[in-house]
Amino acid sequence: MIRARAWAEKRYAVLGLARSGLASVRALAAAGGYVVAWDSDPAARERAETVDGVIVHDPALLDLTGAAALVVSPGVPLNTHPLAAQARAAGVPVIGDIELFAQARADLPPHKVVGITGTNGKSTTTALVHHILKTAGVPTLMGGNIGLPILGQEPLPEGGVYVLELSSYQIDLTQSLDCDVAVLLNITPDHLDRYDGFEGYAASKARLFAMQSAGHAVVIGIGDDASARIADSLSGRSDRVTTVAPGAAVDQSAWPSLQGPHNAQNALAATAVAKALGVGDSDIEAGLASFTGLAHRMERVRVVDGVAYVNDSKATNPDSVAPALAAFERVHWIVGGKAKSDDLDACRPAFGHVVRAYTIGEAGPRFAQILKGDMPVEEAGTLDAAVRAAAAKARAGETVLLSPACASFDQFRDYEERGAAFRAAVDAL
Repeated sequence: MIRARAWAEKRYAVLGLARSGLASVRALAAAGGYVVAWDSDPAARERAETVDGVIVHDPALLDLTGAAALVVSPGVPLNTHPLAAQARAAGVPVIGDIELFAQARADLPPHKVVGITGTNGKSTTTALVHHILKTAGVPTLMGGNIGLPILGQEPLPEGGVYVLELSSYQIDLTQSLDCDVAVLLNITPDHLDRYDGFEGYAASKARLFAMQSAGHAVVIGIGDDASARIADSLSGRSDRVTTVAPGAAVDQSAWPSLQGPHNAQNALAATAVAKALGVGDSDIEAGLASFTGLAHRMERVRVVDGVAYVNDSKATNPDSVAPALAAFERVHWIVGGKAKSDDLDACRPAFGHVVRAYTIGEAGPRFAQILKGDMPVEEAGTLDAAVRAAAAKARAGETVLLSPACASFDQFRDYEERGAAFRAAVDAL
């Protein structure tokens, strides 16, 4: 695992013991830190109790004065959680596992770090950069908001590259991550319950560059006003800033898992990152061509009687759905769940690609009313019913697309469970 000598004999409180939290507990304890850990889930507390030297106790009942940090999981709402306020009042930094990784970098073999953020596309771009580096023979690890917790992985040898997907929540908990390449793909309204409006959310994303040394590389998508403003603010670093404009003419025919305009931008951003790291053009092209994509993100599940079934369950807001609809000529669109917004306006430019919509979940009735003036709509209610209805209507050459524009929590544990249910329904056809 990754650890830092600087953690030895210091006191830490860790709140939230899912994957990244438990990895933080183990790394801190292994480095000789004194750790108090807590989670509201008894099963999570039991897992922490197996780590030598860790005390499982609610830190809200302790005096945090003098602690080196309160380490919290990204899901803890910093704007409302009382323990975060208690820590700040005691002068204790509130950080996450990515800040711990930043602190441990001095003890790692010489390496580079790529940090990738954005409302949409960051998982695909992170995985793509990681894949291109592997294709080029560069030692690399992927972590952050994707894959295994970064602290739980074995350090890379000299010359390695850590590729981190970073949500705004993770950036909020990070103070000193100096990325060799920092990437912002886009900013559209999301997670606004955690911020002081959209501007607060955009400012969180921009902090990735504020932590960076001026001589390090920047890649920014400029398809939205907020991202373009951040790019303008970095004009003083112009020789190290690469901008990526959406809608650029790109031949994607050799990249089977990178179809659609959104994936064109993801591919261009990943290419710019790879070039900033010194990867050659032939290795980049080989990586783009051999990339197989990610589960639940424009994942081609199966072709049945000439109809393609595509799982895009990760598309949890309208902005992320629009390019998915645009990627296929004739779409049977499964949409709905727990809505993050009251409209589907961001999807409207691609409505002409939709043959028929099938609404599901809590937002189903509302979305059906929105869409009925533009396309035939069937209120299917459940995902399984929507797949069966779409299969009955779709014809060879068309695509049945689960791209729900909603969170999953009304009917599923998370978007992964929803995507797995879609695959199961398709396999049952």
